[in-house]
Amino acid sequence: MFSLRYNLVMKSNSYKFRCYPNKTQQKQLLQYFGSKRFAWNACLAWRSDWYKTFSESVNGIDFSRELTWLKKLESHQWLKKVPSTVLVQGLFDQDKAFNRFFNEGAGYPKFKTRHQQQSIRFQLDQRVVMNNYRAGKLLKLTGLGELKVRWSRIPNGIPKMVSLSQDAAGRYFVSMDIEEEIAVLPPTRQTVGIDLGILKCMTLSSGLVIENPRHLNKRKDQLKKLQQRLARQKKGSNRRAKTKLRIGKLHARTADCRRESLHQVTTRIVNDNQVIMVENLNVKGMTSSSSGTIEKPGKRVKQKAGLNRSIADVSFSEIVRQLEYKCDWFGRTLVKVDRFFPSSKLCSCCGHKMDELRLDVRQWTCPKCKAVHDRDVNAAMNIHDEGLRLLAPVGTKGPQLRDSGGEGVHPMAVSPRSSDQPSACQEQA
Repeated sequence: MFSLRYNLVMKSNSYKFRCYPNKTQQKQLLQYFGSKRFAWNACLAWRSDWYKTFSESVNGIDFSRELTWLKKLESHQWLKKVPSTVLVQGLFDQDKAFNRFFNEGAGYPKFKTRHQQQSIRFQLDQRVVMNNYRAGKLLKLTGLGELKVRWSRIPNGIPKMVSLSQDAAGRYFVSMDIEEEIAVLPPTRQTVGIDLGILKCMTLSSGLVIENPRHLNKRKDQLKKLQQRLARQKKGSNRRAKTKLRIGKLHARTADCRRESLHQVTTRIVNDNQVIMVENLNVKGMTSSSSGTIEKPGKRVKQKAGLNRSIADVSFSEIVRQLEYKCDWFGRTLVKVDRFFPSSKLCSCCGHKMDELRLDVRQWTCPKCKAVHDRDVNAAMNIHDEGLRLLAPVGTKGPQLRDSGGEGVHPMAVSPRSSDQPSACQEQA
């Protein structure tokens, strides 16, 4: 029995709501989006030129002084109509982008265009925040006034920042990050290993199979016709703009369906299991292009492109991301097994490793113990056992789990070869 103080933990919770600005607010937002793009692009060009000329790095704070000088010019008076917090927050975002470029191996920041998703961020004055924000009732932003928001949930705290974005489908959203108490789930002794795949979205070590809904494939024909129509239309025409909007709405509907289905599955897995084991897949490497170069052209490029599209449709990275934050919230443990672990080639009954196992082989027989394995279920069971082995500290007899409050550890009464775990072996007669 755990203490009551473990029932609630403080976590950062993000909320995203649909909003409906009126026509006047939409015109203002177009100006705000354009001003932020101007500040971003001007700052990026200035930083790049400054480094090429003087071999010195500058940051967004340095450019903010230049921005103040620009506002005094007659040709840039329109910048005064935009709240300064919108421009300053955009410069802060560019500083973070450069920090990721220098320290985390990310790509060099790029110039922004009006054809991609637009977003701006407002800072709420905490001294008068009750005049501008009341959860579920009121949201006022600087320069825009009160916004019509669809409050699908009621936040329990007060945000310091509010982001307003527009996606490719023309929809507007407000996002906010709030520190609030989250109730952790009661501990359970169930553990599960997950094998991710394309034919089957997820296969659990318990034998449960979650099929791949193939959201993009369901709309593939409709998307193909719209993209062919878009390619024939004249650039800058109204009909091309309408077709582009229809394509954006189709992609948005696909993404919404995919995200919703993954949330339902991952929530059910986290609710039912204390320890969850997944593969640490290199999704970026798996979806790399095989086109090659002019000197060395790639092989089976079209087939590889279809495979990349299928991998992106399953969303391996999104599945792991949702499991990570939900385990952190609700007092569960997530174990990532090394991507080079031979989960498919290893017999889950006797431990024999196959020298070769082709991808088209979905069922195979162990030459040592003569057990018949389903490829995906066997891989999930091996991931489960390897995860428990990694979880057990050196010198202990069993896995050590942190309790539901996130403090301390306690041993599990389960071994890597748990007797209550269903077997994937089907002994031949």
